[in-house]
Amino acid sequence: MKKYLSLLILPVSFLLLFAGCATPESRIQAQQAAFNTWPADVQQKVRAGQVDVGFTPAMVQVALGPADRVYERLTAQGASEVWVYGDHKPKFSIGVGVGSSSGSYRGGSSTAVGVGMSTGNDTFQNDEKLRVVFMGGKVIGIETRTK
Repeated sequence: MKKYLSLLILPVSFLLLFAGCATPESRIQAQQAAFNTWPADVQQKVRAGQVDVGFTPAMVQVALGPADRVYERLTAQGASEVWVYGDHKPKFSIGVGVGSSSGSYRGGSSTAVGVGMSTGNDTFQNDEKLRVVFMGGKVIGIETRTK
């Protein structure tokens, strides 16, 4: 039984890993009817995973996928919606901690040492790479961040 379970773990892991890796082409196929109605220059940018001023939310979603965060911005010009896309490259960090305490349990003392390691692809505000700003159902601004 364990042998069969271990044989299933690898393919299932790959499926889960790549399930979230949708490409513009796969999103185009899912929205083919709408995509076919867009101008040729828009289609070209969407295929390349790019967005431009004047794009609709549907065009942005096909080009870039769903936003990591969405929030509203209120300015003198009015309310706008901001879609935030983060950098999803894997990150690696290591932390080390050492501690000790004095006390006794049946005449002994205690000391603690700990080492931690974390991997992940969490998106924090510092990892934002792109903001797409909408007003009136159209892109009015594209903000990119360079590090």
